[in-house]
Amino acid sequence: MNRRHLLKLAASCSFASLALNMPAIASTGSWKGRRTLVKGLSSPVGTAIDSKGAVVIANWSAGTIVRVGRDGKALSLASGLSGPAGLAISVSGDIYIASYNQDLVWRLSPNGGKPEVFVKGLATPAGLSFDNQGNLLIANRRTNQILAVTPDGRVSVAVRGELQTPVGAVQMPDGSYFVSNISGGVSYAGVDGSARTVSRQFSSPGPGIAVADAESVYVVDYGGTEVKRVFKDGTTKVVAGDFRSPVGLALSRERDRAIVADWGSNSAYEVVIGG
Repeated sequence: MNRRHLLKLAASCSFASLALNMPAIASTGSWKGRRTLVKGLSSPVGTAIDSKGAVVIANWSAGTIVRVGRDGKALSLASGLSGPAGLAISVSGDIYIASYNQDLVWRLSPNGGKPEVFVKGLATPAGLSFDNQGNLLIANRRTNQILAVTPDGRVSVAVRGELQTPVGAVQMPDGSYFVSNISGGVSYAGVDGSARTVSRQFSSPGPGIAVADAESVYVVDYGGTEVKRVFKDGTTKVVAGDFRSPVGLALSRERDRAIVADWGSNSAYEVVIGG
C-alpha cells in the first residue's frame, strides 16, 4: 500500500463540486487520553484487538504480523508476507490477513506460524472485517465491491454501487453497511447492499473503519490527520486529530478503547473513548 500511490488515486477524484449541501463537521471531545502503545513499526495498516485485549498489527513494508500487549511489547506472529494490509480476527481467534500484493487472504493461527491461503483470485484486497453472520468482508479495490466470504470459502458480492476504490467496510447491527473509499468518501448501503455516498468530509478515507454504535462508524482520514465519526445521514464529526496519516483502526469490545495505527509515525496509539 504505497502511500504516494494511494493518495494519487484519491487526488484523481474532484471534491470541489461536491462540497455544497454537505453536512458540516462538528468537533467533539469524546476521544481523550491518547498514549503511544508501540513505536518502530513498519508502515502499519491492518489493526485488530484479540479476545485478551492484545493488539495485532500488519506491518505492510516489513511483511510481518505482530501482537502487541498492553505494555507495548511486540511479539512476531508471522514474517515473510507480501504486502499484508487488512487484518481481522474471527471469534475462534484465527487471524485473517489481506495480501495487497498477491490478491489473496491468508488465515493465521492465533499462535502464529506459517499462514494458509484462505481465498485467492481477489483484486487488490484491502480492509477486512466480519459481518453479523461470521462471513469475512473484503474491500476489493479494483472491482469496486465489498465481497463476503463464508467460512468454507464461498465468495459473493455484499455491497456494490456508489463505491470508488473501497478500502474498508463494516456491517451494522441492522444489516446495513458503511464503506470507506480512498477515492470517494464514505458510502452507506442498506441491507440490499446498494451503496451511495453519504460523506465526502475527508481528504482520503483509509482502511480503518469501526462500528461506533447502531447509527454511526469511526473512519480514519488516511490522507489527513484525523479520525471522524460518520452517521447514516452523512453528519460527520471529528473525534480525534494530530495523527500523521492514520490508517488502521480497532475498537475494544466495550467500545471504550480505540487503537489507531499511524502510517506517518510508524506507531500505534491507544485512545480512551469517553461518553
